[in-house]
Amino acid sequence: MGQKTNPLGFRLGTSQSHHSLWFAQPNNYSEGLQEDQKIRNCIKNYVQKKKKIPSGVEGIACIEIQKRIDVIQVTIYMGFPKLLIESRHKRIEELQLNVKQELNCVNRKPNITIIRIAKPYGNPNILAEFIAGQLKNRVSFGKSMKKAIELAKQADTQGIKIQIRGRVAGKTMKRIEWIREGRVPLQTVQAKIDYCSYTVRTIHGAIGIKIWIFVDKE
Repeated sequence: MGQKTNPLGFRLGTSQSHHSLWFAQPNNYSEGLQEDQKIRNCIKNYVQKKKKIPSGVEGIACIEIQKRIDVIQVTIYMGFPKLLIESRHKRIEELQLNVKQELNCVNRKPNITIIRIAKPYGNPNILAEFIAGQLKNRVSFGKSMKKAIELAKQADTQGIKIQIRGRVAGKTMKRIEWIREGRVPLQTVQAKIDYCSYTVRTIHGAIGIKIWIFVDKE
């Protein structure tokens, strides 16, 4: 039968790297994972509250965390950093304070930096947020997926596959709809593939969005 695996975990050590870099004893490992989740949720909630983009796209592609003895280094890769670049120092200081209060850490200081992505729509997380915003606005799933593929083509991607699962278009029975453009070699380990799984809440229920993007072959 089909043995499906996460494309990112399947390529760790070849074309993918970890998004969290730190060391912990086995007894404290679960606490470190919960800290990472709290940091990511805090940043996403802050951007959600402060965003001014009408399309509903937060623009966060990836959040990398490096933990040292006295510093927690957080790097945010954003496609649309206008939100935090306007009055940049004030926004970052406010975000750092929120993270520190969320973690309740005294000995460690969070340090946040923002890096802008050159081609935001070449990232699956940003594309998934775009499709989610379209579905919430009751745009048909076919138009949403085709528009997302057009945006991904402009970002010079080699191939893309989009899958939507749930009560698509408000139908009683759930089903899977998917579309593919170009090559998406999932079984080639050397192929660099970005993957995203995203859940959007609509009036008909939860709809799952999965996106695979073939960036390049290393």
